[in-house]
Amino acid sequence: MPFRPALSDIPAAIGLLTRLPVPVDGPSAEARGAQGAWAYPLAGLCVGALAGLAALIAAGFGLPPAMAAALALCTQIAVTGALHEDGLADVADGFWGGWDRARRLEIMKDSRIGAYGVLALVASFALRWSALASLCAAGNPFWALLALGALSRVPMVLLMAFMGNARGGGLSARVGRPPAQAAWLALGCGLLAALLFTGVGASLALLFWGGLACAGVAAVAKAKIGGQTGDVLGTCQQVAEITGLMVLVALLV
Repeated sequence: MPFRPALSDIPAAIGLLTRLPVPVDGPSAEARGAQGAWAYPLAGLCVGALAGLAALIAAGFGLPPAMAAALALCTQIAVTGALHEDGLADVADGFWGGWDRARRLEIMKDSRIGAYGVLALVASFALRWSALASLCAAGNPFWALLALGALSRVPMVLLMAFMGNARGGGLSARVGRPPAQAAWLALGCGLLAALLFTGVGASLALLFWGGLACAGVAAVAKAKIGGQTGDVLGTCQQVAEITGLMVLVALLV
């Protein structure tokens, strides 16, 4: 089937990656499948916009940067239902709590969280909060959150397109494998958002360091479980966002 992006892919992506009550007209996210994965960065754009708005409102009420950053993070978690954080915790537990591929996949499927997962979440929140607090203190974080909301969802689509699934079930396997055109379109959307909201120099830095970090995650996933899963995709989003925030702090603060 030739790849044809559709406008219905945008609400479908928002419905799949967030808890926003978006009416989906036409094919649903899973019925449309991986053809609609190109719109994941646009769903991320919505998450970033709402988080940025929360930070702006907090600053408008005179709250300190640390509190504005915390409210932005809480907004992200509420909007996504902690979808990507859950993936990060499952990957940390599975990759470092299991001794072979089968056991790692079994742990990742378990809804309970272990010590590795807790530590991964604490590290993620600490790094994102401290970076966001620095950006809030330096000025308006809204545009940075928009750019990272979109760009951090790009590695998910690239891994879905170019890396095999580690198991036969799960959300990633049900959605399917995006065509290469969908992956490149997702990259174009994420990069365009970064260019518009952070400029050329910062965009190139975000692309390089975020790509390098996510390539590392992909390499570990290949070695540990032989491919990607929905949890690995969520981990890549988290790693891309953390890396992007650190890059922006280094460049802008």
